[in-house]
Amino acid sequence: MTLADLPSHHRPGGGFRNPWVSQAVPGFGSLLKWMLVHRTTRPRPKDPDPSVFTRVRPAFVRPRAPASRLTVTWVGHASLLIQLGGTNILTDPMWSERASPAQVAGPRRWVAPGIAFEDLPPLDIVLQSHNHYDHLDDHTVRRLAQRHRQATWVLPLGLAAFVRKRGVPAGAAVELDWWQDRTVGSVRVAATPAMHFSSRGIGDRGDTLWCGFALGTEGGGPPRVFFAGDTGFHPDFGAIGRRYGPFDLALLPIGAYEPRWFMRYLHMNPEEAVEAFRALNARAMVPIHWGTFKLTDEAMDEPPVRARAAWLAAGLPSDAYRQLAHGETLTL
Repeated sequence: MTLADLPSHHRPGGGFRNPWVSQAVPGFGSLLKWMLVHRTTRPRPKDPDPSVFTRVRPAFVRPRAPASRLTVTWVGHASLLIQLGGTNILTDPMWSERASPAQVAGPRRWVAPGIAFEDLPPLDIVLQSHNHYDHLDDHTVRRLAQRHRQATWVLPLGLAAFVRKRGVPAGAAVELDWWQDRTVGSVRVAATPAMHFSSRGIGDRGDTLWCGFALGTEGGGPPRVFFAGDTGFHPDFGAIGRRYGPFDLALLPIGAYEPRWFMRYLHMNPEEAVEAFRALNARAMVPIHWGTFKLTDEAMDEPPVRARAAWLAAGLPSDAYRQLAHGETLTL
């Protein structure tokens, strides 16, 4: 492949980049400004007591839902159990207490996982959007690899080696570039563009890809689901909707967005999430990536309040905004 043929999100010489913004990822100086200046000179809104985030009993179908039924259960953050086309799909599995390379420090979970790990049904597909610690957890990968060896892992380019080293069979790890797809059983999985970045340490930024996923049943009929992973607002949501929609359900991140000057190219705020929903050609939305880990400066309970307000201001049907409690199952 020549440089002229290289996709715009591939870096010359290897690795990946955001094709829409040349400096999408803030540098170390910006991080210091946020931590040492912004946080000490500007008061942050008060967080609620963690008890306001309820956890309810899941109602997914065991061991699998009928092919005609779609269920989505929010485990917490970006972890969801999706039952689609008679297939059990898990997104960005994260069962550890902290989103951190070490369990002695780092953002602590506010709410226990909505599904106990031992209560997971037999998994067919695990979707991994990127390699950040709040989405890709070493201990959880090892547990899943041991307990659910039948599962196929679908990952962005460069991440297969990570899960294989932690016990996932080599033939069970499938890598996709943006706009590529793979059929697993009765489900077609397509990797979609996202505005984010990858890194787990010093010096590996952009070495592996990041993505969202479009899910559909074999034959292209409904239901269809879009899982955004972790992303800022970008111009390709409309193209995703045209190529893989219309979606019955869009799972869109609404949290971890303040301060805006630092996060604008990494995470959507609630208003942008509603704008992305409209571009996607979707019928309903479940907000994710909030209320589980304290990652940024907005109050923990602010994202869904702003998202619902933006939803109603856009004139969208009130019953199509489906906010879930941890563990709650939505059935369509």
